[in-house]
Amino acid sequence: MLKYMIILLFSTLLLAQNPFAYSALGDVIYNNADKIEKLQEIDIFKPYEKEIQKYLLDIKKVKAEGFNLEGGSSAQERKTYLNHLRELAKRNDFFKRLVESAYNTAIKTGDSKLFSAVINSGLLDTQRHKKEIIDYYFTHQEDLNTTGLIQSYLDEDAKLRAKKEAQQKRYKSKKQKEAERLRWIREHDKQQKERLEKKLEKELEKKKLEIREYQQKELSKTI
Repeated sequence: MLKYMIILLFSTLLLAQNPFAYSALGDVIYNNADKIEKLQEIDIFKPYEKEIQKYLLDIKKVKAEGFNLEGGSSAQERKTYLNHLRELAKRNDFFKRLVESAYNTAIKTGDSKLFSAVINSGLLDTQRHKKEIIDYYFTHQEDLNTTGLIQSYLDEDAKLRAKKEAQQKRYKSKKQKEAERLRWIREHDKQQKERLEKKLEKELEKKKLEIREYQQKELSKTI
């Protein structure tokens, strides 16, 4: 049983993408590593190549350190690992600030190539800049490739328009049904009124006839 549990534990560790210890902090760092590595492909970040490579090497070391904790660790080892994560977090934030700065530069200079690269880097808070990104696209759409983030916005917008149109159709259909119901009620009321008027007319004519017959009968008695 113990052997089975050990095998299961190691299998779980092998399948784990990131270390479990302090994952709330570690996952952000480890998951951004590939994105930061790709910054080297963007011209504006070329001066930071060595710094990026050193950062990626340090991430591998700290990540291995995190996995080693899973087999059992002392409080001091966990504290050391946490301190290493905090240091990496500062450097992660540094690269994110570089991307934010590059984004602002692209907006100001109208550099659509740089703009497209940074918004698709995965390191920019695109939700916060969504309106600005869409506005830039409509101003510079001839220079931009819509693949990636912008295409997702366009698809999302198309879905919203389709949803709105469907809702409008349902609303119109509902109004049409209501209008038809009101027309039926008015027509029904009209028919009821006409039948009642005809009935009253017949009763009135009958009454008049009875009165004339009575008058003629009375008149014949006096002759």
